[in-house]
Amino acid sequence: MSVLFLLTTPPPVISGTDAVVQEVELLRSRFGGEVIYLRPSWRARSWYPTSLLGLHRLHAITHCDRRVDVCHVFASELFHLPVLRAVTRPIVYTVTSGVGPEGAMPSLAYLRRLGAIIVPGRADLKVLSDRGLPNVELILPGIDVNAFVDAAAPSGPEFVLLAGSAPWARQHFQTKGVNAMLEVARAMPDLRLVFLWRGVLLQEVMDRVRRLGLLERVEILRDRVDVSQVLTRVHAAVVLATGPGLVRAYPHSLLEALAAGRPVILSEGNPMAEYVRAMECGRVVPGADVHALAEAISDLRQNYERFRARAREIGKRDFSQERLVTAYQSLYGALAT
Repeated sequence: MSVLFLLTTPPPVISGTDAVVQEVELLRSRFGGEVIYLRPSWRARSWYPTSLLGLHRLHAITHCDRRVDVCHVFASELFHLPVLRAVTRPIVYTVTSGVGPEGAMPSLAYLRRLGAIIVPGRADLKVLSDRGLPNVELILPGIDVNAFVDAAAPSGPEFVLLAGSAPWARQHFQTKGVNAMLEVARAMPDLRLVFLWRGVLLQEVMDRVRRLGLLERVEILRDRVDVSQVLTRVHAAVVLATGPGLVRAYPHSLLEALAAGRPVILSEGNPMAEYVRAMECGRVVPGADVHALAEAISDLRQNYERFRARAREIGKRDFSQERLVTAYQSLYGALAT
C-alpha cells in the first residue's frame, strides 16, 4: 500500500508542530508514499484562492499519482480543488475542521466522485448524509497517548492554562481568542498563560503582552517543545475560535491535555465540543467571549478534581494512534481493490 498525501496547508514554520502534519507523518510511516503541500507558503494562507491550490505542483502530483494506490487529501473544509482532476487513484478527503456552510460546499457531483469523505463530528456526518452522500465516514484523530504522563497538578496559588492553536494571521488574535485570553489574564491576577507559538507573529504577541503588563504571567514557547513535559506544569488547556475552519476539530493540544489528565476549554461549534460535554471533561464556551471564558476558568478551578478525574478516565481511551491507523487501513484497502 502506498499513499499520496495532499495538504492544503503550507509546510509548518517550525517542523513537527502542526497537528495535521503529525497525523500525515504517522500514516505515511505505516503505509508509505509521498507528501505534497498544495499552498506555496504560510504567507499565502489567508488570501490564496482555493481554486489555485496545487497547480504549481501539478507535475509532481501527476508523477506521484502513477506510483501510489490511494490519494489522501487533508483540508480544513470541503473545498472544490480543480487540481484533483489530475488524480486517477481513489481519493480520500479528510475534513480537519468541519464541512463548512452548506451553501459554500462543492457540487454533489464533485463530492460523489470522491472515494470517501472523512468528517470529524456527528453533525458533519449528518449534514452530508442528509444530502444523499453514501461515501461519508467519521474517524476521530489519534495521538501517541503513551507519551503523556498523568502527573500531579501543579501546586501553588496560580492556575496555569496552556493555549494551543497559535495565530498565523493578525486577525486571529481576535478570532482565535488570544485577545480574550489576555483580557481574562489581566482581570485574574492569579491566572498564568502558557502559549504554544509557531514561529509566526511573535513580535506582535510580545508587544500585546507587554502593553497589558503581563510579562510576568504569560509565557511564550516559541520553539518546538516536549508538550508532555509542558503539560506537567499546567492545570488545563484551551483552544478558542469564533467561527468554523479556524482551528482543527479535536485540536491535538486538547487531546494531549486529556491524555495527561488535564481538563480542557474550547469554543462552541468545534466538533469536539459535543464530546467534551458528553464526557464532562471540561467546559465549552461561546466563541471567544471574555466573560464566558472567565466563568469557565472559575468553574474549572472550583470543581477541578471532578473535571480532572473525567479527563484521566477517558484521555488515553478514545484517541489512540492504533485506532486511527486501523480505521484508515480498512478504508485504503477497500478503495484500492
